[in-house]
Amino acid sequence: MHSITDEEIVSLYFDRDQQAIAQTQQKYGGLCRSIANSILGNREDAEECLNDALLKMWDSIPPAKPKSLIAYLSVAVRNLACNRRAANRAEKRGGGEVAAALSEIENVIAAPDNPEHVIDKMALADAINRFLSGLSAENRVMFVLRYWSNLSIKEIAEKCCVGQSKVKMTLLRTRNDLKAQLEEEGLL
Repeated sequence: MHSITDEEIVSLYFDRDQQAIAQTQQKYGGLCRSIANSILGNREDAEECLNDALLKMWDSIPPAKPKSLIAYLSVAVRNLACNRRAANRAEKRGGGEVAAALSEIENVIAAPDNPEHVIDKMALADAINRFLSGLSAENRVMFVLRYWSNLSIKEIAEKCCVGQSKVKMTLLRTRNDLKAQLEEEGLL
């Protein structure tokens, strides 16, 4: 069976073919539900966020032509889920995984309290993007699932078909490498 490429899906959006939504949901729906559910802790809300993100994609493509369909969609899902969580204020998202993930990485990217030393956010974002592009696919996926999607170590291990100890060690080494690169570039 032919697996449709992201470029083909984007072409469907440009052609205003409703199959674009179905193909996007089929290819990336599971991951996006997981991202939203890790933030919201509620399957129904996660499903609504996915549907809202698909509608946003339909409305924005064209004129937008994303280089990475999954990045474009996952950012939309994450933002919608965070906004919904902020509106709900009912439960901690991700069962505490956000706090755990942030505590792991805060020493790498935390800006000093002194206003004279605040990191230029655009330079930091650019440096992180360059860093991520230099990682192996497996390391990049683990890093993004942990620090962007807020998945637990166990969930990452299951998604990547590896042991939890490998995920922990990979994340530790990746954080250390990121810290070293940011220090080398004078961003820390």
